[in-house]
Amino acid sequence: MPAVGILGLGVSFRRAPVELLERLAFDDADLTKAYRHAQDLDGLDEVVILSTCNRVEAYGNVPSYHSGFLALKRVLVETRGIGYEELTDPLYAHWERDATDHLFSVAAGLDSMVLGETQIQRQVREALRRAEAEGAAGPALATVFHAAVRAGRRVRHETGLGAAPDAYVAIGTDLADEALGGIADRRTIVIGAGGMAELAVHHLRGRGVGPVRVLNRSLERARALAERTDADHGGLDALPGALRDADLIVSATGAAGHVIARDVLARAAAGRAGRPLVILDLAVPRDVEPGTEGLDGVRVIDILTLRRRIGDHSQQTVEEVARASAIIDDEVHRWVIRRRGDELAPVIRALRDRGERVVRAELDRWASRLGELTADERDAVEAIARGVAAKLLHDPIIAMKERNEPGTDRAHAKLLGELFGLEPDDPG
Repeated sequence: MPAVGILGLGVSFRRAPVELLERLAFDDADLTKAYRHAQDLDGLDEVVILSTCNRVEAYGNVPSYHSGFLALKRVLVETRGIGYEELTDPLYAHWERDATDHLFSVAAGLDSMVLGETQIQRQVREALRRAEAEGAAGPALATVFHAAVRAGRRVRHETGLGAAPDAYVAIGTDLADEALGGIADRRTIVIGAGGMAELAVHHLRGRGVGPVRVLNRSLERARALAERTDADHGGLDALPGALRDADLIVSATGAAGHVIARDVLARAAAGRAGRPLVILDLAVPRDVEPGTEGLDGVRVIDILTLRRRIGDHSQQTVEEVARASAIIDDEVHRWVIRRRGDELAPVIRALRDRGERVVRAELDRWASRLGELTADERDAVEAIARGVAAKLLHDPIIAMKERNEPGTDRAHAKLLGELFGLEPDDPG
């Protein structure tokens, strides 16, 4: 049975605990296994898996909602060894236009834990690239994923949502300042060497912190950030000592697991003689292992704390989200029109050919009268006739493209053929 629609299935931070997301996450070997497994399943014509810290989603070009749902769920569950019952509550599904709208919103950072974060656009692009390399993605999903990246780019260029990560760092710095009674001249460690870590260093410098040291798994990347920000640098082997000596730790890595273990932090806290330590955990998932709340003198400020502090409903956020949502709506509509145009191209060509034949027949019928006209006058009459035919056909063609219910193109083509007298052997 040919594929007729796009289905998206997944779990995200909104409804699933971090522990489940971590168990569901796909590494390179898992992706290869999943794509090979998908090839053996009925109900999947194409598939792309998007696995990030915030979400694990599978998109399929499928022959029906029901068969596609079962197949995509099997890909998630059987590849990662998750119990079916574990997905009962957090699993969500989006069909056709809703699936497109969801993917576009994801690519724009509208569905991220850090609203407007930019990393997701690269992750969406990379998910498609990997699926194509595995032979799992075809033209249907390639088209919608490319359109999603384009929608995300528009949102970042035309709204202020791209500045949201900067707001998280600013609020986090404020909270750290409050917790320490001022961060001026405080000894500070920044863990990580990516964009969020660099934002943090710039904010901290602006607040007059004391010596800053950048720690990272890659010494080369730590050195590069340190040189750009006039900081010291080191590897993660220096972390236990840093936890004992620093006043403020800012952690912003992209690690899949915890970077600051509870037992390591507990030993460091015991050697601080009650001196307060503030850890600003900007990572998703968290860099700090849960269970540190009771450690003497230690306060952890994480993304969830910052999100509550900033609020999703501040006036500025509401306005920017509204602008971004309007862009998403526009891009989804454009995609629907393009897609329907591709699907209905044969019948549209047949319809236009029919219009041209009618024009040609009428011009031939009036040829004896037109012979009295000059060449320019005959050209004008032909242009008028073709213009009238084109205008008469324009509205039904556009209306047919805008009808985006999956699986209805044949019915629409048949109806149009009957209305306009297309030949039975015409394309479509």
